[in-house]
Amino acid sequence: MTTEKKGSKKGDDAFNIDFGIGDLRLGGLFKGIEKLVDLASELEKAGGEIKKEGEIDFSNLKEGMKGVFGFSIKTATGGRPVVEHFGNIKKTPRGAKVEEDREPITDIFDEKDEIRVYAEMPGVNENDIKIDLKGDILNISAKSGDRKYRKEMLLPAKGTNKAFTSSFKNGILEIKIEK
Repeated sequence: MTTEKKGSKKGDDAFNIDFGIGDLRLGGLFKGIEKLVDLASELEKAGGEIKKEGEIDFSNLKEGMKGVFGFSIKTATGGRPVVEHFGNIKKTPRGAKVEEDREPITDIFDEKDEIRVYAEMPGVNENDIKIDLKGDILNISAKSGDRKYRKEMLLPAKGTNKAFTSSFKNGILEIKIEK
C-alpha cells in the first residue's frame, strides 16, 4: 500500500491511496468534512446552538436497544442552513433521552401541483407503514420487529387523505400529496 498527495485536474490537492488494485481518491472526502466544519461554525455564529457535551439517560434503554443519532444540514431559501435531526435520541428538559421510536430522516419538496415527502425507514416492510394526513399535518409511523419509526411534520400546504399516494422501495417511502 502506498500513499501520495497529487494535484487533481482542477488544481486541488488530492490524497490517493494505492491498495494494489488502483488508486482510492480521498481528496473530495476531506474537502467535504472541511466544508461541514465550516458550515457548523457559520451556524454557530448565526445564532444556532451547537453543544459539545451532554448526558444521555440510558435508564429506559431495553436490552439490545441501540441509540441512533444523526443530522442533515440543508441550505434553505436565502442560503440559511437548516439542521434536521433524526434517530431515537431526543432532547428533553432533563437532557438527552433514548426513545424506542426512531425519527426517520425526511425531505419535503413543494412542487407546483403536489408535495413530495421522502422518508428513509430501512428494516420495515410496506405493509408495516401507517400514514395519516390531516390538513397540513402528516404523521408517518412503522413497526417491524425491533425497528420502530415515527415522525410528525408540518407540510407547506394542506392536503386530504384521499389526495395522496405512496410507494415504498429499498427502505425509502415516497408520498405524493395533491395540492
